[in-house]
This record gives sequence, structure tokens and C-alpha cells, in this order.
Amino acid sequence: MKLRWGLALVGVLGALLVPAVPASAASSPVVRCTFTPTPSNPAARPVVRPLPFALTRGTVDVTFRFNYGPVTVRLNRAGAAPCAVHNMVSLILQRFYDRSQCWRLSNSSRLGVLQCGDIYEVEKGGPGYKFPDEVTGAETYPRGTVAMGNQGPGTNGSEFFIVHSFANIPANYSVLGRVVRGMEALDHMVADGIIPTDPNGPLDGAPAHPVKIQRASVGWQ
Repeated sequence: MKLRWGLALVGVLGALLVPAVPASAASSPVVRCTFTPTPSNPAARPVVRPLPFALTRGTVDVTFRFNYGPVTVRLNRAGAAPCAVHNMVSLILQRFYDRSQCWRLSNSSRLGVLQCGDIYEVEKGGPGYKFPDEVTGAETYPRGTVAMGNQGPGTNGSEFFIVHSFANIPANYSVLGRVVRGMEALDHMVADGIIPTDPNGPLDGAPAHPVKIQRASVGWQ
């Protein structure tokens, strides 16, 4: 409860101190974001929505400490998806991803990703809100890419994926940044195998050895 009140207070102060700037202002250091509550899909863990604006300059490093080892991601605020970056940092600061499980691992000729961010099971257990896609149509997903997962247009929440090989998929997924440390942990997860649970094929399903995010934090840990 203290965490929620503290974050709410920070949100109020931030809204007072940072000017509202139209998203069309390309040179602006901030951009507006829209985080819409989803009453029919309530938060799996208690979190407050991020503030309705995001920085559009610089990068921020975040570290996911898996049971396989740490993976550090450099999130790009200056890229096409500043609101998605802002959202991930907010969820990390609120400990949403701590002690969660990554339910899906794929290693097919089309898709090689680890999918995380759902608290209950694949695509179930989000933060209780959604926000629009941030894509240009030119996105590609090579090894090391970190991007938002979704269940259709405009349904971004807490789900994300890390590409361990490549992903030959449409440019429908907002790119957050890239892994800068720890890809060997992803390789180890893949080497341990997959339990096929997905209709897409035998190389798509649950990790044979459970993959868990023990803790997520801002910075190198």
C-alpha cells in the first residue's frame, strides 16, 4: 500500500512539474501516452498506471535476473516506442515482474523468442490497462531485440518478448530496445528444450525447465 501511495504522489508531482507537450512536436523531450484501464481484465498484481507522458531522449538500462542469470536490456526512449519504454520502467519500479514466470519459448524457423510478462499463464495476467502500438511499419526483430507482445492491435500491457534467434513476423510489435548483456542465458534456456503446448508446432510451448524472473530492476545488477 505504501508503494502505491508513494507512486501516486510521484505521479501527481511529475504531472505538475513537466509541461504537457503535443505528440506532434517532433523535437519535444516528452510525448503524450494513453494508458486505458481494462476493467474486464483487472491487474494481476497491484500497480498504478504510468504517468501520461514519456521521455523521448536517451536510453535506460534494465536488468531481468532470471534463474538462468542476469539479462540486461538497453531500452531506447528515442526510438519509435517511448510510451512502451516508459511503461516497462514503471512496471519494473513497481516490482510487477518480480517472482514471475515466462510461459512461452519458441525455436522454430519462423519464431525464436522467449515470452514473459504474463503473471498467470500465456497471455493472461496483465497490469489492468492497455496502451496503443508504437510502430512505423519498418520494424525488424533480429537476435537480441526486446519488443512488446500483444493480443491484437492496441492491447499492449505487461507482456514482452526477447528474440534469441530471429523473428520473421509482421511489424506489429513495438520495439523497446536490445539486450546488451546475458544472451548466453537465453541460449541456455533454448538448449534445455521446449515442452510443446502451442498449436503452432512442436518447437513452441513451455520451457522444458521453468524460466523465472526472480527480480527486475533499473540499471545493471
